[in-house]
Amino acid sequence: MTLFLDVATLGSLVDEHGTEGFMAGLLDYMKSDFCRWEEFDKSSRTAAHSDIGVIELMPVADNINYGFKFVNGHPSNPSVGMSTVMAFGALADVSTGFPRLLSELTLSTALRTAVTSVMAAQALANPHAESMGMIGCGAQSEFQAIAFHTILGIKELRIFDIDPEAMEKVVEHLKDYPDLTVIKASSAKACVKGADIVTTVTADKAYATILTPDMIEPGMHINGVGGDCPGKTELHLDVLLAGKIFVEHEPQTRVEGDIQQLPAEHKVNPLWKVIAGLEHGRDSAEQITIFDSVGFALEDFSALRYIYDQAVEVGVGEKIELIPQLANPKDLFGLTKAQRAAIKEVA
Repeated sequence: MTLFLDVATLGSLVDEHGTEGFMAGLLDYMKSDFCRWEEFDKSSRTAAHSDIGVIELMPVADNINYGFKFVNGHPSNPSVGMSTVMAFGALADVSTGFPRLLSELTLSTALRTAVTSVMAAQALANPHAESMGMIGCGAQSEFQAIAFHTILGIKELRIFDIDPEAMEKVVEHLKDYPDLTVIKASSAKACVKGADIVTTVTADKAYATILTPDMIEPGMHINGVGGDCPGKTELHLDVLLAGKIFVEHEPQTRVEGDIQQLPAEHKVNPLWKVIAGLEHGRDSAEQITIFDSVGFALEDFSALRYIYDQAVEVGVGEKIELIPQLANPKDLFGLTKAQRAAIKEVA
């Protein structure tokens, strides 16, 4: 039987640990998987693009587990009462192909994206960073803020969004963290001024320049989350040219990330090698570091592994017959006869 976790069950699993505790546990799984990066069968995600959004399939596997995520990105969805990002995923046994887990991944994607951001910041930001400017107050924003506060130790968060109600939403949700000072900025420039870390997490599918060269200061770490598909950017070209850039899976990021603006020969650095201790991150306290985050399948693989292990440990989730259980594995047609007989018997 396949273990199935719906939205409510995943939410209860997060509540069991607390949001920060769930993130901390997921971070351990993700670091472990990034440290064995070369063991994975990896590929860029398969994407079906339209003028208003994208639908993607994100697969990855090691010699034990195969995982995938189905996910969309439609920035106009909130206008019709739907989430910009919606996702589900599965974890299967490589030795047999049997799907062991089918899970919601919309909430999980927000959690894993925040955890990925913090993992990169631990490796790339200046030690003892205490302030962050965050541009964009949509569905991802609170998760980013909580992760940076509870795991990295950010004490002051300045936020900016063109939608005042979105900023109020963030302020209200973060009242549960009294040690985090949250300040509503009057502009994007005011939001990032003097910040140790800058996070951009906007949703519009457009070539945008959320962060411009005049907003950048020595020593900043830039966490670019929102530029994540062709034709969608957040960082001005000169910002990219000013910093040392780190990426997840380079072939995917070249197409989808902010570095789609750069020539192919421009050097970027693999984040996994820094996580694994094979290369160093920033070269000096004054250097600008940039994590061009687009989201990679391995991060969802880590989330699926973590979700499965925690669900089994706590004993939550529903066992469903997603795959037929056959007395004779070679007789699939017999299943249809049995179903017809059962219907006739009920009738």
